[in-house]
Amino acid sequence: MAGATLISCLAGMTAVPAASAQSLFDGCPSDAILERFVDFGRTGKMPPDLGKWLNDAAAQKVEPWKPFDNVDYVGVCWVSAWLVQTDDGYVLIDTLYGPFIGQLIDNLKSTGVDFADIKYVLMTHGHFDHVGGAAALKPQLPNARFVMTQGGWDEAIESAEKSEGTRRAWKMIEPDVVVKGGDVFELGGNSFKVVETPGHTWGTASYLFDVKDGDKTYRAITIGGLGLNAIDGPTQVEAYIQSVDQVRALVESGDEKVEVHLTTHGFSNDLDENRQKHLARKPGEPNVFVDPQALLNQVATLRAGAVERLEIEKKK
Repeated sequence: MAGATLISCLAGMTAVPAASAQSLFDGCPSDAILERFVDFGRTGKMPPDLGKWLNDAAAQKVEPWKPFDNVDYVGVCWVSAWLVQTDDGYVLIDTLYGPFIGQLIDNLKSTGVDFADIKYVLMTHGHFDHVGGAAALKPQLPNARFVMTQGGWDEAIESAEKSEGTRRAWKMIEPDVVVKGGDVFELGGNSFKVVETPGHTWGTASYLFDVKDGDKTYRAITIGGLGLNAIDGPTQVEAYIQSVDQVRALVESGDEKVEVHLTTHGFSNDLDENRQKHLARKPGEPNVFVDPQALLNQVATLRAGAVERLEIEKKK
């Protein structure tokens, strides 16, 4: 259901006051949230009530939960963070930001993880909602290496510098580990592979890794960015199309046998609704998150929207 009009509220979002006790949404409903982001995408102006909700820590709070035996969701409603356990430590994917850093830390603690056992923080791209928490996390994770593409590091540092003096100022750590497509991190019997997927930003990366459900193991992907909200011209949209085609090939070709999508933004593919189904799962029933066809459908929708956007960009 995720369209290419999915807007991650990343560029040009102005700071807004905390939301009132009356939350915009009841819970974390994917369709309703996506609809409001599509409206935002059409106008280019942040609706005040959506802006308040995005920064409302109480409304965004999600208790940690496990889609797979070795994976915990430790993010908030509108933006994800995933903790992957291996036999030799943990890998965290993305860092949240601003008002949610405290929640991320609390969520990590509630999983029982020893912060000294977190070995890598894999960051998808340089937008603040995905890397804005790195500066606060780094002192608390003494053995963690922070990982991103060179383009991702560059865009994060530039964005943080531009935020100085604004009401939404944030800081970025200095580059640590720089990766490129095809790089692999082996940790505790799991294999984390970097797939460069430029388009959402030029530095966007996606990550492949194994997830476990009972005695079964599946290959999962976290696609680094879905939206077309920071486009600088037709060339970037063309890169986006190539990237979604690359993801499709990972599912269809069988080389990696990708069957699971653990998304960076849950409302893009019904994460909370699937969470509820998963928690109600009975013994012997399949895991709702093992759904390669749903991933192919999502990629097809993203590609169709990008093709439309490409024609618009070419006419500018």
